[in-house]
Amino acid sequence: MTKFVPLPSVESSLRLFGGHMRTVAGGWSFFEQKHQAFELMCVIDGHQSTQISDQNPVIYGPGDALIISPGTLHINSNASSTKSMTYICFHFNIESLELKSEIISSIANTKIQSQDALAKQAVKTAHAMVNCSADKKLNVEERNLKVQIILLDFLFFLTRNFTRLNLQTNLKYSEREAKVARSIATIIENGVKDNPDHLLNISEICNSLNISSGYGHRVFKKVYGITPLHFIEEQKYRKAKLLLGSPEYSIEEVSYMTGSNSLSNFSKQFKKWSGLTPSKYQQQILHKRKVTAINKSGYFE
Repeated sequence: MTKFVPLPSVESSLRLFGGHMRTVAGGWSFFEQKHQAFELMCVIDGHQSTQISDQNPVIYGPGDALIISPGTLHINSNASSTKSMTYICFHFNIESLELKSEIISSIANTKIQSQDALAKQAVKTAHAMVNCSADKKLNVEERNLKVQIILLDFLFFLTRNFTRLNLQTNLKYSEREAKVARSIATIIENGVKDNPDHLLNISEICNSLNISSGYGHRVFKKVYGITPLHFIEEQKYRKAKLLLGSPEYSIEEVSYMTGSNSLSNFSKQFKKWSGLTPSKYQQQILHKRKVTAINKSGYFE
């Protein structure tokens, strides 16, 4: 008898940007910055210094790695004033709040030494991305897909090995804080999904949980590395992309279903999110989803 094996339904927002390998001269330094995403730094040769807020600088060398948490002000520089340094870095954002909070709580903003399994996996991942990006045999679409696969393999390694990495020395938030942040996130997720005409208000959300808005804001950022408002925007963008990818919805309908007060504001916000207008994005995604059937028409659903 044939066994029935259901496949999971997956809706994922994975973002990778700003990645490169670079050799810099002695005394090199990059200006203070922060991102609404993780930044993975791997040193290949020489030593790098990363100054995070008012903490002591993190100094790391060949084979060492550092994952910088979202929203963290930091300055990267060559630890040597005379010798060159080579590093590989990339920024990434993931949809899974559980994985985000796990990374922030246990391994972010702490030097991962070269002998650790995580550092070895991070360096392997960084080199694989560089090699893929330099492969002239791949076209743009193939290269993009392969780089995403490499990142997903790294994230899969994290989820499978957190308990064995022995890096959880100082948890950055309590169980109660994690529970509060998860409750806020759930209300936001459900609100964006089910109530497009309801304006999400952080004060009202916190009031429903019997906490102050200031406390809720601080805890959410502490656990997930981003503010509740930024998370609302992420959820709206994700929903807008999914709806624009369906041929049954017009841009006007998507604007309403994501809670925008006007088509003009939605178009401006979507371009800010993606770099494309809603119409351009819809054209691109629907073109990719077209398939050639016997009657030369159709969509892959």
